[in-house]
Amino acid sequence: MDAINYLLKFIFDALFMVLILRVWLQLVRADFYNPISQFIVKVTNPMVMPARRIIPGFGGIDLATVVIAYLVASLKFVVIPFINGGPFDPLVSMYFGGLFAIKQVGVLLFMAMLIMAIMSWVVQGYNPTLMILQQLTEPFLRPIRKIIPPIAGLDLSIIIAFLALNFINIFLSGLIPYWAVL
Repeated sequence: MDAINYLLKFIFDALFMVLILRVWLQLVRADFYNPISQFIVKVTNPMVMPARRIIPGFGGIDLATVVIAYLVASLKFVVIPFINGGPFDPLVSMYFGGLFAIKQVGVLLFMAMLIMAIMSWVVQGYNPTLMILQQLTEPFLRPIRKIIPPIAGLDLSIIIAFLALNFINIFLSGLIPYWAVL
């Protein structure tokens, strides 16, 4: 049963992350012709395109993708407990789905910044992955850079962002008593 739980968690998490990346790429107006952007769009199109016929966008936000991502996050808290013999409570699933969504967006931002920081030390010249990561993280790092500019060429904005994300993560973990189970 642990193997099935692991596989289901991976599928729900990966699907949610790809959907959120699609929304995030649209919000920051990232390069659509980047291979990573193309991959994300092609993977999510089968779910998003039918939903767009029903759910219109609003203010530049692709609401159809946001709704699908939220449904995937909430469905995780329905399917996994159901398979393990737990109770079915749609309100609790929706609550945990919302908290999970917020937490996973933070995890995704953390991973993007970490990969970007490591790649900036290693990669020389143009790299499509590094470019897309910079486009994704720049809206979060720019306000921090305005307050704390680079000191002697060292950019501390990522460290400050990591501290803020960890604080939010610890706070959200306190709202879910059995977070480690799911």
